[in-house]
This record gives sequence, C-alpha cells and structure tokens, in this order.
Amino acid sequence: MSDSSSASSSAPSSQASTPLSSLPSPEIQSLSLRDVTDEDRAQAAKIKAEANKAFASHSFSDAVRLYSQAIELNPLDATYWCNRAAARTKLEEYGFALADAAKAIEVDPKYAKAYYRRATCYLQIAKPQLAVADFKKVVVLEPTNAVVKSQLIATQKLVRRIEFEKAIEVEGEKNPVERCHEIIAEGGCDVEKAYAGPHLSSAEDGKYVMTEEFIKGMIDWFKSGKNLPRRYAWEIILGAYSHFVKEESLVNLDVQEGMTCDVIGDVHGQFYDLLHLYSLTGTPTEKHCLLMNGDLVDRGSWSIEVILTAFAYKWLYPTRMFINRGNHEAKDMNRTYGFEGEAKHKHGEQTYKLFAHVFTTLPLATLVSATTAPKTTSENTILSLEGRKRYFVVHGGLFSKDGVTLDDVRKIPRIGRQPGQEGLMCACPLLWTDPQTLPGRGPSKRGVGIAFGPDVTKSWCLLNGITGIIRSHEVRENGYAIEHDGLCTTVFSAPNYVDQVGNKGAFIRIDATGEQQYFQFEATPHPPMKPMAYAQGGLASLMM
Repeated sequence: MSDSSSASSSAPSSQASTPLSSLPSPEIQSLSLRDVTDEDRAQAAKIKAEANKAFASHSFSDAVRLYSQAIELNPLDATYWCNRAAARTKLEEYGFALADAAKAIEVDPKYAKAYYRRATCYLQIAKPQLAVADFKKVVVLEPTNAVVKSQLIATQKLVRRIEFEKAIEVEGEKNPVERCHEIIAEGGCDVEKAYAGPHLSSAEDGKYVMTEEFIKGMIDWFKSGKNLPRRYAWEIILGAYSHFVKEESLVNLDVQEGMTCDVIGDVHGQFYDLLHLYSLTGTPTEKHCLLMNGDLVDRGSWSIEVILTAFAYKWLYPTRMFINRGNHEAKDMNRTYGFEGEAKHKHGEQTYKLFAHVFTTLPLATLVSATTAPKTTSENTILSLEGRKRYFVVHGGLFSKDGVTLDDVRKIPRIGRQPGQEGLMCACPLLWTDPQTLPGRGPSKRGVGIAFGPDVTKSWCLLNGITGIIRSHEVRENGYAIEHDGLCTTVFSAPNYVDQVGNKGAFIRIDATGEQQYFQFEATPHPPMKPMAYAQGGLASLMM
C-alpha cells in the first residue's frame, strides 16, 4: 500500500473507533428557563470562547460539547443555542440543529441569526419551502442584509422551479434511456470534430466499447480540467446502465478463494481523492472487486468526473465493479447539493435526466459472502447456514420494522422510483437510517429517517445469518467506526469532507474467508474550486 495509507490486520476494538457523534442534549426537552447568576454568565462566556476556537479549527464535535456546557450554565443566551446549531450542521445533524435554532428563537424572537440558521437547516434537508419563511424573517429584522436577500431570492426561484417541474410532469413521458438512444440514432449527439481527447473504440458491429486505455486517457483529460463530449458521457452512462438494469435490488457478491473485495464509502464528488483511493485499492481485476457504497455525487464539485469514472469501470468490468445506491443518488438531493447543476453545466439537461433515471437502477444493497471457512470466530460470531461469514453492505442501514429478510430486499421494485414513494424505500431505511447507541429505534439526528439501536442490529443479523452490516452515509473522524458490538461498521471514503472536516478516509478489504482489513488515507490537494460550486438555492454560499 501507499505510504499515505495505514492498515490493521485485524478488526480494531470498538473503543478505538470514532464515537457516533453528539447526542441530543436533555436540556432541549427538560431545561426550563431560569435566572442565571453573574458567575454562571461569566463561566459560560469563557466556555463559549473555547467552543468558538474549536469551531474555527473544524473540531465540530468538541464545539458541540463545549456549547452544551455553556448552555447548561446560561440557557438564556440565544447565541449559545444558535452556535451549537451551526456546529451540529457541520456534523450533518440537521434535526438536532433545527431544535437548537428553534430554542434560540424561543429565547430571543428578534435574533436574526437564529432564523437564518434554521433556514439553512431546512435547505440542507431539502425543504426549501420552509426556508423561505425564515429568510423572509431575517430580511424583516435586517433589511440591509444583501447576502440574505440574495439567498431568499435564490430559494424562492428554487421553490418555483420545483413546483413548475411537478406541474409539468407527464406520467407517460418517454424513458430518458430510450430518448437518448433516439437522439443518437437521429444523429443529434455526435462527437464534435474539434474534440482532441481520448476516443472510445468501436467493435465490429460499430458500437462503442470501453477499454482500460480509454479510462486512463479520460482520467488525464479530466485532470486537465476538460469535459468529455456529451456523446461519450451518454455512452458510459448507458454502458453501465445495461448492467445495472439486469441486477437485483440485492446483489450477491461471492468472494472466491484468492480474491479480495474492497468496500468504499461516500466519495461525494471528491475526484482527486477518488484517484488517490483507487491507487490504494487498485482497479478491478479478475482477483479483485470494488464495491462503492453510494453517495458518489453531490457536495464535491467534480461529481461528473467521479461518476463517469466509476460507471466506466462498471461498463468494462461488470462482475468486478459494484455500485450501491446512496441517498444522494436521488433527484431531491441532486437539486439541493449540486449534481444537477453540475451535470447540466457540463453536459446539458438531457444528460441529467439520463443520470436521474439510471440512478434508480442502481442496486440498493450487496451481500458480500465468503466462500471458504473463516480463519477466526468467537462465540458471538454469526455465520450463514453454510458456516461462512457474510456481510450486508448498504448505504444507510436497517429498517423501520422487524422481520425484513434478504429476500424482501432482493424483491424491492426500485427501477424508475425515487426513495420515499412506497414499500421498503418509503421509510428511508436502506438509504437514510443511522445507528444509535440506545436500544430500539428513535428519531434521526438528521431530521430525516430513523436511527436503529444495537439490539435491532443483532436481531436482524441473527434472523438473516449476517456476520455484520457495513454501511456508510456518515463522516467518521478516522474514516471508519465499529459499532453495535462489532455488528455494524461505518466506512466513509471522502477525506477532509467538503474541504473542512479534517477527517481521514478509509476502505475495508474482505477476503475469501471473510476476514476484514481496514485502510485509512489522507486527503489529496485539488484545483482551487470550492465544494458545491454548482449548488442552487443559496447553499453554495454556505460553504466555508
């Protein structure tokens, strides 16, 4: 492995892994406003100063902890609640942040920043309609605030566009795959004669084929800051689609003797980090598989480069490159976090429509199964009926109800459907849920979906003969975290997430016996473009 990565030959203890994140503070529910002594105020102000330093250094979990201490001393200061909301937003705990912002408003109904903070939280969870009301309140309180006025206008435009798109949606509108094939057949999407980049090869029947040579040339072309012709982008998307559409919602991946499989978490449009990651994992071969566990796009500003590279490998190595769907492979998230704008900017509206449909064909989960006897087990190890280790790899996590089987997941009708429409995708289970430390199920800190406890994980693994769940969906300081008594592992592969979190990236290697190795890596420098450069509705301006 590269010097920039580190590995452990066996699973580290759960104590060494990153804590889940800040928990909801009891004072939100139980603390009553009371008189505060001068001594309390002075001590709270000192702690707030420490929290501000932690926030400035991107130590957001520490900032949350310190702001919580300040709140306990002086709950009458709205700035403490508002600042904690800001820190929780950085941790993507939008549900907790909304509660904090609301508390700040309760303490001081004229505190403009609290309304602003709540508006930005609504934007983050794709509820721009609710954000508009709070932006309007800020404008009333601060009529000369030009930044908020511009964000209000951008958000109002976004809401109108969403409403317009819903109004003109036609039930029988032609499938984007079919429409792109028609445009190609009509000669409406030929490669421009001036194009000087890598060229796809043609087979005997005249159809394009993918090669390693083209992928290498494409990556170099991307690194030089250039785009592929729209025709080549379509060919790559359609080439990957031809394999996705044949796969079930739960894909079986058997790791044969002598093979390895690397599980990769969120990469979120961080193209240069993806290239570094691929240099560590290696590209797909007969003896090596890659499994990308969702959220390839959004937030980072090279999402097109990321998704086209991954799709090109899927086209070339369909039985060695696997891609699960994440919650960001969805229209509402792409509209909010930048991929829609980026796709349209680089390749046009029809290309985005094609991506949006093909994203619905991505499998929802992958069952990675060892094919030889395990090297190590304990009395708590859960094996399949054949006595083998196997892992359920899914972007978010488990379900809002008990008793769901692997066959239930396999039969989910996913193609053409956005999350939240019906069935097991309705309660946002596979794509949105997160683990929690408490037993049972509870509200999500994100404000979307649910959280599931260690008892839920154990029960489900026992029901289905699963050795462990591997999921992504959440940043982890060390790139990964082992939770729920070793039954649930989170892996996140976007180091220094959105250029500000400072976390490591990681991936997990699984061999034919089901043994796991954990590899960590640091962020790679990239050209000077900020995250979410193509975001709409005012979110891009929120990036530091």
